[in-house]
Parts: sequence; structure tokens; C-alpha cells
Amino acid sequence: MGIKGLQWFVANACPDACTMVNLKEMAEKHHISHPDSPPVIVVDAMGCIRHWYTPESWVCGGQWQEYLANLQDFIKAFMAVDIKLVFCFDGVVEQKKRDEWVKRRLKNNKEIARIFQFLKSYRQQPGRGMFFIPSGLATFTRFALKSLGQETICSLQEADYEVASYGLQNNCMGILGQDTDYLIYNTSPYFSINKLCLDRMVTVMYSRENLCHALGLNITDLPLFACLLGNDIVPEDILEGFWWKCLASCPPKSQSYDKRANIILAVASYISRVPCSYGSLKDLEEMLPLASDKKLLYRGVESYLLPGQQSPWLPPSVSNSQILKQETAICPDQEIFQLAKEQHVRAENYMVYNVLSKGEVECSNTLEDELDTELPGQALIYRPVRQHIYSVLLESGKDTCGAYPIVKEWFVYFGNPMEQPDLVQPIQLDIPGGTPSLRTLWLTKGPEVQTLRYSMFLACFHLQDMVEEFQLLDAPVAAVCCLLIYLTLQVDSFSLEDLNAFVAHTLCLQGKSAAQLAGLQLVQVDSRAVQLGSLFIRGLTTLIMANSACGFPMNMDDLMPWKVFDGKLFQEKYQQSHRGCSLEELLEGNGSLHTQFQNLKSFICKACVVKKRTIQSRRRGNGFITEMQEGGRECSFQQAHTTSFVPPYHSQNRGFQWRGPQPYFSGSEAQPSGRGHRDQRRHRGQRRRFQLAPRWPR
Repeated sequence: MGIKGLQWFVANACPDACTMVNLKEMAEKHHISHPDSPPVIVVDAMGCIRHWYTPESWVCGGQWQEYLANLQDFIKAFMAVDIKLVFCFDGVVEQKKRDEWVKRRLKNNKEIARIFQFLKSYRQQPGRGMFFIPSGLATFTRFALKSLGQETICSLQEADYEVASYGLQNNCMGILGQDTDYLIYNTSPYFSINKLCLDRMVTVMYSRENLCHALGLNITDLPLFACLLGNDIVPEDILEGFWWKCLASCPPKSQSYDKRANIILAVASYISRVPCSYGSLKDLEEMLPLASDKKLLYRGVESYLLPGQQSPWLPPSVSNSQILKQETAICPDQEIFQLAKEQHVRAENYMVYNVLSKGEVECSNTLEDELDTELPGQALIYRPVRQHIYSVLLESGKDTCGAYPIVKEWFVYFGNPMEQPDLVQPIQLDIPGGTPSLRTLWLTKGPEVQTLRYSMFLACFHLQDMVEEFQLLDAPVAAVCCLLIYLTLQVDSFSLEDLNAFVAHTLCLQGKSAAQLAGLQLVQVDSRAVQLGSLFIRGLTTLIMANSACGFPMNMDDLMPWKVFDGKLFQEKYQQSHRGCSLEELLEGNGSLHTQFQNLKSFICKACVVKKRTIQSRRRGNGFITEMQEGGRECSFQQAHTTSFVPPYHSQNRGFQWRGPQPYFSGSEAQPSGRGHRDQRRHRGQRRRFQLAPRWPR
């Protein structure tokens, strides 16, 4: 996140701290001075994603082939000047940053609400000023870069710390990102991604030395300086009184600066006049309203110390404080845990390490319309799958009574204040012989085990009885069918038109180039199709999680969105389907796709018949629902089946109403199933413990 206002201050009040540099020339100089190692730039990937995502359309769910092409061009530009890139992603949210993480997610909810308000008012994508990255972009970018042959790291702690550490320890040419924390860390030079011009390979380099000269500080003062301005550890609201004291003792010398710039200058002036010692830090801690956390400044300064570094503001013994501490794993098999950790660091799995290491996972915002009561949030729709996945991962962690460890979920959905995590109970898979161990799934070789992995993967979606049928499909198509069957069973408003749109989209996407998809123009944008697109993309991340847990029965590349989804194309097919267009128009006049369309639709509908789910027509035209016939038009394969499927969600109280018993417990401590009394204080902020069976009919 960095320090509020510091980027503007450096660019406007400290011009000497900003230098335009030519990366090719710097690489040549670096190679001369370090002939045994290539010039390396470590990339803060999370800070660059907005820069990389340049497709015109962003609201429809992602233009994934265009995005992949952008990443390829980015990499080629650096390869052309012999610069190696190492990409680092956030792999965890540290506890000390959780409050700030939640605050940003709640702020994003408001931004998303405005986006949907615009969509429903104008039926057009908002301008770039309201840009919100497509759901799942960070997750899929990791796998995209790996598929392009790049070294990709997923962090075990705060990513900016690992980026700064990597830069220092590997003598990197620089750090590429957009976060003023890289001015605070005493590490490699900091390059701006926002100012990067790929055509000329030039950008702005920020100098912490020149910043210190302008502020009258030493480089070792910068961590305290950052903390006293407010960062992810020290909140701004406890600093306001201190800022006024600084401004009073150091009045602004110029009226040309704004309030924030004057605060920055006044805080720097204060630090420069204080003796540089741990005693001064303790005096500051006494001065600030830190409530019970009297070590906040201490921890804040400490967080900026890279391995081998010390601070004159802390006791001499404090160094290397951020070296990763020994994890306490939930899974008792240390070999399996180590493998999960290595895969996590190499960005090869998804969420597995987080579950095994601390039983805590999170998912950021999704483009979802909180006012659309017919479509539940993706966090709740896919929760039954995650409960199955947790049971696969935590099978060996059960206690003597056979109870699984509870998993804490920080997932964003409408109505969740995120004051505490949701406490989620893993649900055992309904498979013959019980759940195999991770050692069997991950380490055993042979065709029988590969079939077992695939069966377990499908069992997470309650489709284990269709292994042979799924194995006959191409892997990307099998992934799409798995999601569409699941969504049809879980969401009662999922209609025949929705299914037709997804199937036609899947078939028409094959063979289309990124340029063809970029040239596709939409007359209008449907808000419900936007949410369905995001729902599908989040389903792909759920598939990736299941694939990771079950020992990779499928190639990860077959689960990637550039293989199976394009936001604009889905919008087009959705609108055509709900207008009642002919199959010929839906398939773009390609007669060879007719048979494939009918076969895939038959496959999905037959699977739903077994689960007693009828898929009815519910045409929505220009945003209005039009019932086709009395009782609705049903999928032809289901006309002989009149048993109606009781949906797991109802339109009222969206996001909360699940069938079956709903036990609640006070506090955040998990209790074994069946113990404790129902907590009647649910409306006073207590979070509920989810102990829900998957919502499929037996």
C-alpha cells in the first residue's frame, strides 16, 4: 500500500529524487560490473497488474487471450535487452495486515455497487475512471507467467517485504512496482511501473538517498518516518494529534504545498531533531494514543528491517526479525507439508499451503451485484466445494473423535461485515473406501492413482459417478461442463438460456485469436451477464484449488480462462440466447458445431436429470424476464422427469438462507459438531460457524 501522499510529494516537491533512466543502458552497466550474473529486476506483480491489464473491456469478466498477449509482449521487451524478470505475488495476508485488508475489501464493495448502478442505468461499461480489475486476475496471472517460462514466486509473508529482501540478497538491478514502501526499505533501486515506456525501455527511478537529503533524514530514519505518517501497521487515526504538534513546531515554509505535503515535511523535521535512539522511540510510543498496543511503533519500524539490517531506533539485538518463523502445520505429515510449501512458493498450487499451514484462507472482491437477489455471491455458491476440498487436505488432521479442524474463511460477499472470519466445517466426501491420504494422492504413481485423483477431483463437485464420461471429453471442455453442472444444481435461477449461452460461448471461442476477440464490439452490456461471467471465473479458481488438493489429475493449463472464457464473447452469446436467437445464429453459422452443441448440452442435462434438477427457460430480453410458456420450457432430456429440484438458495435474504440446520456459536473458537447451544445473539455481530452438507439431492 505504501505511505499516503508520499508518491505525490516525491514527484512534486523532491524532483531530485525522480530520475528518468534507460533500463537497457543500466543493464549494460550492471553486466560490466557483475559479469557472472545477469541483470535481474524483481517485479512486485500485484503492483503491476493494473498496468498489464489494458484490454478495452474489463467489466465482462476478463479478456483473457488479450491479457496473455500483453504479458508476452511485456516479457519480450525485457528479454530483448537481456534483463531477467522475477515476479513476486502475495501468498498470504499477515495477521498484522488483516484489518487493513478488510478495510480495503469493504471500500471495494462500494466501488462495485457504483459499477453495477452504472451498468443498469446505461447498459454500457463505465469509463476507465471506475476501472476494477477482473475477478481472479491476480491468481491467473501467476499461472500465466509460469506458462510463459518466467520465474514466479508466491510469498510466505508480506510480498513487499519478500520483494525488497530478494532485491537486496540477490544484488538485483532494481525493483519494479508502484509502492512507496520501496523507498522506505534499504534495498535495490525502485523503478516505477506507471512511468514505464516499453517502446523505449525508460522509466522513472526513485532515489531514497535524494529523498533523505531533501528531508534532512538518514536512510535508517525512513522506517520510523513511514510509521509516523501512517502505514498498514500504524493507522493514521492515532497520529492526527501528533501531526498537529509537528505542524505547530514546524510551520509550513511555503503555501504551494497541500496539507499532506506539509505534514510530511513537519514529521521529517520532528524526527531530525530527536535523538536517534530506542529511548526516543519509547517516548513517542508514550505520546501516541496506542491503547493497549504499546509496541505498535516498535513493530512498525521492525517490519522494514531486511535480513542482516539493524535500526538505531531499536535495541541493538533486533535484526533479521522478519526471517520467516517456523510454521505450525495442521497436517502432521511434514514431508507433505514441505511439498505443499514448495509448490506454493513456486506458484504451482492454490490455497493448499494456506489451509495446511494455518487453516485460514481469503478471497478478495468479485464483480457481483448485491441488489440481484436471484444470484447468490460466489463465496457462498462454491463453499460446499471448498468444504469438500478442506476435508481432502485435512483428512490426517482429524482428532480422536473424527472431527476435522475448522477452516477460517475471509471471503467477501454481500451482507458479510467481515468483523470475524467465517468458521467453516470441512465435509467428508461420499466415496467408497473413504478419503485417501495426501501421501497417496500426491506421491503415489501409476494409472490407478491417476484415476483416483480424477475421481476425487470430481467428487469435490459431487460428480464422482461420472468419471468415465468426463474422461471422454477434452480437458478444457470437461472443466466447463463440471462448472456448468454444478452451477445449474446450486443456483435455482440458472436457466436454459444461460446454459445455451455458456455452451455456445465455449464452442465459438475455440480457434478465435486474441485479435479477433479484441475486435468484437458489444452494443450493450447486461449486468446479470457480468455477474455470471465473474461467477464462472471464480469457479475456475475453485477448480484449480480442487486440482491442487487432489494431486493434479488435470493439467493446470487446461483450467485457465484463456482456454475457456472471454468476457465480451460470453456477453454476446448471453444476449443472443435471451433474445431467442436461432441455434444457427448462436453458433455463428458454423454448422459443424451443431452436433457438438447438442452433445455437450445433452451431457449436462442428463447429469442434472440424475440429480432431479429441471432446467427451465427464462428469457430475459432487454433486462426483463419473459416466461416462455405456462410452466416454462424445459430441457428436452428432462421432460419425462417431473420431480422438481428444491434449490439450495432462495431469493429472499440472499447469501444467508441455506437448507438444513444452522448452528451458531458465540466467539471465534470452533467447537466440535453437535456441541454447544444455539447462539441467539447472531444479530449482535457474532459470526456463524458453517457446518453445511453439500446441497445436492441424494
